[in-house]
Amino acid sequence: MIDVQTEMEYFSKEAEQLIRRAVEAAILNEHSVGDVCVLITDEEEIQQLNANYRKIDRVTDVLTFPAWEGDAILCPPDGYLGDVAICYGRAVAQAKEYGHSLERELAFLAVHGALHLLGYDHMTQKDERVMLQKQTEILNAMGITR
Repeated sequence: MIDVQTEMEYFSKEAEQLIRRAVEAAILNEHSVGDVCVLITDEEEIQQLNANYRKIDRVTDVLTFPAWEGDAILCPPDGYLGDVAICYGRAVAQAKEYGHSLERELAFLAVHGALHLLGYDHMTQKDERVMLQKQTEILNAMGITR
């Protein structure tokens, strides 16, 4: 199950379905299973989460809370991979900055977060290349390109 939660009234059902599809595509691409909760939030809340959990007091685009690290914030602890928090405002700004659609940016952030839950990271250049390749592969398979 992939649960998308938000208190933003203007967040569309289509965007919710897109995020659900993107997370599911990442999980299936890795031949994995598990539940994920996705929080769509604003700049203030993501900054608070970033400060509380990462000790970095600034806004970011996506945060992940892998169950295997013990930091999940939304879902109960049975049978899930973890939680992803996406900042809607940052997604809007980044879509404009990178010159692609908001849908592409939301899908990218959802896939990125899901891959983190599956153990991928980008702390080294090699790991970053691998993760970027996976993200591109998954988004292309979904028919979402720049």
